[in-house]
Amino acid sequence: MSTLQRRTLANAIRALSMDAVQQANSGHPGAPMGMADIAEVLWRDYLQHNPANPHWPNRDRFVLSNGHGSMLLYSLLHLSGYPLTKEDLKQFRQLHSKTPGHPEYGYTEGVETTTGPLGQGLANAVGMALAEKTLAAQFNRPGFDVVNHFTYAFVGDGCLMEGISHEVCSLAGTQELGKLIVFYDDNGISIDGEIEGWFTDDTPTRFRSYNWQVISDVDGHDAKAIIAAIEEARRDTSRPTLVCCKTTIGFGSPNKAGSHDCHGAPLGQAEIQATRQALGWSHGPFEVPEDVSHAWNTIDKGQTLEALWKQLFESYQAKYPLLAEQFLRRIEGSLPENWGEIKKEIFEQQASVTDAAATRKCSQNILQLLGEKIPELLGGSADLAPSNLTMWKGSEAISPAHPNGNYMHYGVREFGMTAIMNGVALYGGFIPYGGTFLMFMEYARNAVRMSALMNLRVIHVYTHDSIGLGEDGPTHQPVEQITALRVTPNLQTWRPCDQFETTVAWLTAIERDEGPSAFILSRQNLPQQKRDSLQQQDIAKGGYILKACSGVPDLILIATGSEIALAMDSAVNLEQKGYEVQVVSMPCAERFAQQPKSYQEKVLPKDNRSRVAIECGHSDYWYKFVGIDGAVIGIDRFGESAPAGELMTMFGFTQEKVVETSIRIIQQNTH
Repeated sequence: MSTLQRRTLANAIRALSMDAVQQANSGHPGAPMGMADIAEVLWRDYLQHNPANPHWPNRDRFVLSNGHGSMLLYSLLHLSGYPLTKEDLKQFRQLHSKTPGHPEYGYTEGVETTTGPLGQGLANAVGMALAEKTLAAQFNRPGFDVVNHFTYAFVGDGCLMEGISHEVCSLAGTQELGKLIVFYDDNGISIDGEIEGWFTDDTPTRFRSYNWQVISDVDGHDAKAIIAAIEEARRDTSRPTLVCCKTTIGFGSPNKAGSHDCHGAPLGQAEIQATRQALGWSHGPFEVPEDVSHAWNTIDKGQTLEALWKQLFESYQAKYPLLAEQFLRRIEGSLPENWGEIKKEIFEQQASVTDAAATRKCSQNILQLLGEKIPELLGGSADLAPSNLTMWKGSEAISPAHPNGNYMHYGVREFGMTAIMNGVALYGGFIPYGGTFLMFMEYARNAVRMSALMNLRVIHVYTHDSIGLGEDGPTHQPVEQITALRVTPNLQTWRPCDQFETTVAWLTAIERDEGPSAFILSRQNLPQQKRDSLQQQDIAKGGYILKACSGVPDLILIATGSEIALAMDSAVNLEQKGYEVQVVSMPCAERFAQQPKSYQEKVLPKDNRSRVAIECGHSDYWYKFVGIDGAVIGIDRFGESAPAGELMTMFGFTQEKVVETSIRIIQQNTH
């Protein structure tokens, strides 16, 4: 194909992008216009995908990490034959459209991930490449490469300035993710203007130090140079590849190309007309001539590719029926058929536990049972496995020499770990979980938010949950972090008090395929609480009556995690003083809020105003449960460095404080 023909095909992307941004009067035309030539070569010549079935398991994954250039991706999807119409393009950035301002997972077929905050798309791509390599190692057999494809990502300067790019690209090189190919749009422009004033890194040298193959100084507007770079990238499957493409932002615009003026604003009607003339694109807004549309449509090619793969998989099924069955189940995200039996067995084993234990140890106990039954669990920790207890006896570390493991040592990379887990979950075939200290969740919070935004089954394991960790001091002692997690939409946060509540948290999180879960676990030992069968069932509702009283309660104590034992002991103390006390355990307040009002009323009767909540965390969250007539024993300041027992006394987590507060509230509400 001639350069002129390719340029015409790329100009279809440029025209659709500038037209959609102009119609919306909002958006970023520069990146789509600058990367159109790279996209044309990649999508038409190399990308293994089927627009008629965007969920084909062996498709290549494509991630637009510089997601503000979303019209590049929407144009590609439309032109390739995905169910994205011209009318959808005209609704760019409009309410409830399939073409939101940034690519949003679940809105548009063919969009593999939500790429909003810069750098996280790149991290997701690393997760996808990791998942591909691991799944291939687990399921491929000689002559049957049923998992065999590439992951491609486009990134801009902003993605590489973000610190997460260092975390994930360093790890990608260490893991030798050779089927990850990243195209760097080196156009020298960001919103503030020419980046030479704030970004002068030697990017090729940086990536070579990560153990990446780097292909430098590629003319991003020369199809032959792009083809040569992709061929070279695909040949080296022992290292990920960075293709550094020199491009002109807003390519084709006579007056705005190469300037930040076209980065994040419409070109304007006059400039669009001038650009059409400069590109030789004589067609009207959103018009693509039939011959160009035909050349772009890849449905037939995609269906052929998928059909060939299906033939291979049918032979694989005949020779390895059990493997094939497990592969399909995992890709679909279904749990084993005997999941109900697995749950019952685990419940029965855990119900008889009597020894006190830290809930981080309780979590490891459950992992030991689950890991043997749920092979899709892909664990990990940000360098704290001995403290988080995220490894079980069957954990096998993933490495270049052993890619078929089930555990990732992420190193001290909390943000990178979390965003990579999102990519693994998006890829399919795995349920990722990863651990760190609760305080270090702060490094990862934006990726936690993205797992919730995309409804991903990701499990975040956070230990060292409070001032109870003691001497490490206020830099390591969480105060506001649990609240930050609880107020994140679609995230369910569990703070269990013992082995059985931890069991329910794990089983519920694994079943939950519409969003992530977070576990808040203790370092200190906690006693096991006694429950009947109904109480055991009610744990999954998020809040339940752990200790009932014989009559109408004078007081309701609400607590979570390590403070449950304090609430139970305080209730005994208060009963000795003649008060009727009900104790409510609230391991997951978000799930409790989803229960029918009748159940909520049963646990927290409206006519009982005497309530005291107890938690080693910020107090504000609990006022919606105790009301203006109740009280909260919490922490609204930073901690101190001291032994845990001394800190608990200093901050009022004692029977004396609970009893004193409770009596005051009872008396206040009965006079």
